[in-house]
Amino acid sequence: MDRMSEYYGFLSEIAQSMKAREVINTELYKKYNVKRGLRNADGTGVLVGLTAIGEVHGYIVDENEKVDVEGKLYYRGIDVEDLIARKEAENRFGFEETIFLLLFGTLPTKDELEHFNKMMQVARNLPRGFAEDMIIRVPSKDIMNKLATSVLGLYCYDDNPDERTVANVLRQSAELIARMPAMIAYCYNAKQHYLDKESLHIHEQDPSLSLVENFLSLIRPDRKFTDEEAKLLDTCLILHAEHGGGNNSSFTAHVISSTGTDTYSAVSASIGALKGPRHGGANKAVMAMMDDIEANVKDWNSDDEVAAYLEKILRKEANDNSGLIYGMGHAVYTVSDPRTTILRQNAERLAYERGFEKEYQLYTNIERLSPEVFSKVRGMDKKICANVDLYSGFVYKILGIDPALYTPMFAMGRSVGWCAHVIEEVAFGGKIIRPAYKSVCKRAQYIPLEDR
Repeated sequence: MDRMSEYYGFLSEIAQSMKAREVINTELYKKYNVKRGLRNADGTGVLVGLTAIGEVHGYIVDENEKVDVEGKLYYRGIDVEDLIARKEAENRFGFEETIFLLLFGTLPTKDELEHFNKMMQVARNLPRGFAEDMIIRVPSKDIMNKLATSVLGLYCYDDNPDERTVANVLRQSAELIARMPAMIAYCYNAKQHYLDKESLHIHEQDPSLSLVENFLSLIRPDRKFTDEEAKLLDTCLILHAEHGGGNNSSFTAHVISSTGTDTYSAVSASIGALKGPRHGGANKAVMAMMDDIEANVKDWNSDDEVAAYLEKILRKEANDNSGLIYGMGHAVYTVSDPRTTILRQNAERLAYERGFEKEYQLYTNIERLSPEVFSKVRGMDKKICANVDLYSGFVYKILGIDPALYTPMFAMGRSVGWCAHVIEEVAFGGKIIRPAYKSVCKRAQYIPLEDR
């Protein structure tokens, strides 16, 4: 046995012994009234802060009882559905307008938006040598991890990385958001070439394009895309841009920023949080789950067959054995997720235009049947709805986008919200975030080494 195998064997034995001891009895959570996952007993989030950036509205409290309502999402008090409806009515891009709104707290005038767009076009340029030295020469099999290290790397190229004034953090935020499309595209290009053995395509950025158009031109070998594709992706980024301070990755931005550290560290940590399959990584997990369902359910139109397989998934007998139906359920939304409503409409239109109608029907069947399956298997009366991840990956699939880019594209949109929350923490936080953990470890005496 070589030394590394021996080392891993030793660690495996230690891990098994730790598992056998069952250090924490789960009943102690009730005994000490511990809010697991920072959730109250009724499923609502523990109130830990104030924010003026985004509002996620999924229920009201009436006479001390939680009442489920249709989901709403507001950016600086403005309904996100109105943001999207207006940019669609005017047949224009809206992501830059959304960035301005979330960072500065108000909608831009026409002149302000034009000036901001020009500023973002300049800010998107990566530092000299950055793409080659930080990204292409060290490819990663997971773009999210590479993106996190790339964001951290930008610290080294910033002449004033640690100043915590609002003006400086705003400057860093605008540059980070503007550079996200190129960093993600180049991380993807490097992975495709060095790890997946595809041809290497590295394109120069086009300053005449919107952020979304620029991204599509960077990831496509021929740089081609349609106006419809770009504007649909623009809608997706708007929907992903912000989701209140309580979502895991935005809360991470607050937690990290509350220590007084730099913007790059906070955003990099948020990327790590978003990667998880219980958060932003769910869009990729949905697609893997759908592949599994499509391979194992013969008749996609049979409610009985689809429901039976969903039951197997919930019982940890199918898919990845996690017991999760990815894309279903949300911490706040119960009746509906407004982001899902918009994406479902776009998915339906695209599916019938491009020959994906059978798959689309399967998605809607899963959305319709899952609440009944949850009730049957878990004995739950709680309402659950499809979340944004159920249809986002499907939309990207129809657009021909590689699944490796699904979660990074979520990060591209959500980087706006993260930066807004970093700014808010810098301006109004003033206190390090430090919740308490109840120790349940019994006191023990030290035993001398020779007596163990």
